[in-house]
Amino acid sequence: MPHYPERGPTTSLTKSSLMPALSHAAGEVISYLEMCQAWSASLQKGMNYHLRPDCSVILMSRRSNAPYRDRIEEDGRVLIYEGHDVSRSVQSPSPKLVDQPRTTPRGKLTQNGLFESAATRAKNRECLPEVVAVYEKIHAGIWAFNGFFLLTDAWTESDGRRRVFKFRLELIGSKDDSKPRTATELIHNRVIPSAVKLEVWQRDKGRCVLCGSKNNLHFDHDLPYSKGGSSLTAANIRLLCAKHNLSKGAKIQ
Repeated sequence: MPHYPERGPTTSLTKSSLMPALSHAAGEVISYLEMCQAWSASLQKGMNYHLRPDCSVILMSRRSNAPYRDRIEEDGRVLIYEGHDVSRSVQSPSPKLVDQPRTTPRGKLTQNGLFESAATRAKNRECLPEVVAVYEKIHAGIWAFNGFFLLTDAWTESDGRRRVFKFRLELIGSKDDSKPRTATELIHNRVIPSAVKLEVWQRDKGRCVLCGSKNNLHFDHDLPYSKGGSSLTAANIRLLCAKHNLSKGAKIQ
């Protein structure tokens, strides 16, 4: 993780001080309506800078038909998120052939520009990194909360046809998976690949494998990551309701 500006004793950079309070926890499966209700907003855009004063929100997808090339790196702790295209219009009938915009025609920063500016200021130690809540679409109307990330870098690169923005986000999470978990602090320090999430969701039929509940579901590691379990195979991932997820902790059942 990068170094951050010094802060006073009452504003130290800690996991609890960075993460806004939400009604759902990292790894939880929620509906689109629940996601919108949590932020008191209609989340139509993929990039939502400063949706709250303390946090931004991005929506991602790594499904085969996803419009952008988001990817996971460094064993699931880093997300490389692609910026968004210019809107389709008479002037831009083919957005995928146009450089992703930093500003609007009137000179106002786009979402790309706002996120880039925040990342640049953090890199220059002018401020702390922006906290970003990341949601991933796994099925029609079904989303997984991937957790809170820090926006630490931004750049542009060629995709072979035009220039696109790339944003580096680093997962905020404890390195100790063995401590008991609370309802709002379920340990989640690896992002599970989209294909694995979808396979698990279909295999477990959208229900807790222990009690059949369809409410407050989480993607759970059968063998915890801290004990050698993998996030890369559906065989080690299952759906658990909040009750059974909390009771498990890092104990191997």
